[in-house]
Amino acid sequence: MVPRSMQTGSADAALAEALFEPADLGDWSLPTRIAMAPMSRYKCPDGVPHPAVAEYYRRRAEGGVGLIITEATYIDHPTAPSYEHVPNFFGETALAGWAYVRKAVQGAGASIFPQLWHTGSFRQSWMGPVKGISGVGPSANTNAFTNHAEPTKAMSDREIAEIVDAYARAAADAQRLGFDGVEIHGAHGYLIDEFFWERTNRRTDRFGGNRRERTRFAVEIVREIRNRVGSDFPLSFRFSQWKQQDYKVRLAETPTQLADILEPLVEAGVSILHASTRRFWEPEFPDEADLTLAGWTKKLTGLPVIMVGGAGLDRPGLKEAMPASLDVLARPLERGDFDVLAVGRALLADPEWALKARQGRISECRPYTKELLKRLD
Repeated sequence: MVPRSMQTGSADAALAEALFEPADLGDWSLPTRIAMAPMSRYKCPDGVPHPAVAEYYRRRAEGGVGLIITEATYIDHPTAPSYEHVPNFFGETALAGWAYVRKAVQGAGASIFPQLWHTGSFRQSWMGPVKGISGVGPSANTNAFTNHAEPTKAMSDREIAEIVDAYARAAADAQRLGFDGVEIHGAHGYLIDEFFWERTNRRTDRFGGNRRERTRFAVEIVREIRNRVGSDFPLSFRFSQWKQQDYKVRLAETPTQLADILEPLVEAGVSILHASTRRFWEPEFPDEADLTLAGWTKKLTGLPVIMVGGAGLDRPGLKEAMPASLDVLARPLERGDFDVLAVGRALLADPEWALKARQGRISECRPYTKELLKRLD
């Protein structure tokens, strides 16, 4: 792991200042190049975001964040939810709550995307707000819960069509409510990512096959969203190499293989790609070049790219972490690997992280601890 010295306050300030430049994303722009990464908070009883959720996001917007990507929200399908107290992005009451959140964030000067989520095989019939329904995936397996006997059910064509429609309805609702765009969660071993991954997608129909063919489910979601919202509504797609089931797994071992995954998404209508890694600064294909995953994504697609993975803290994951220098940002920034830097746990810990970084005061930022997950500060 790259050492993360805290003795470079002026250098951190210079790097952070670059992040406070406007982000030009084609036909759309952000006031700064800093985004708040989506992080589940499990603070929404009955799936409805309440005023404290709006204040939580508003504080980050006031602190210099240009784009808020909300915590993952469930789409309207009974197989989608796995965990309690995750907000829905469907239903009159939940959508009214999200309209309030949207107004608070935009009123503080930031843009906001809801992130749309189906958990796939992370559901078990005894889990979540909807009981008695097993998890679904591209194929029958137990990849997410290998210590349980209950299998994931292979999705039928009808279920696939229903879930595609649910994503599209959610995106259309986001547009109707005045959100600035929407993000699809296609990473970390959840449903869409399970279709990408050969270990979990063993289908022999049109949703299976080689690496490019395994993108079809995601492609159909993107296309149907585009049918509902038109060509100009920003649509971000978050993807990752790693999975919660296996941190070391890789969807692509070469840039050519990565292109097989990304190109169909671009052709379908994705307008922003969100490259999720655990340490954003590490070279993705060291034998090819010194580019990060975000850098390769930008090189291969030409689209605006959000880069995420460990910014502002000295270690990845949900363990306790201390504030860390931004020195690892220098090379990716100089090369133009990314357009927007998404910051996760550092912003969860300290809503003023961006402003403190700009002032060279990262060492004064509040450390991240698991205790913080219990409240919305």
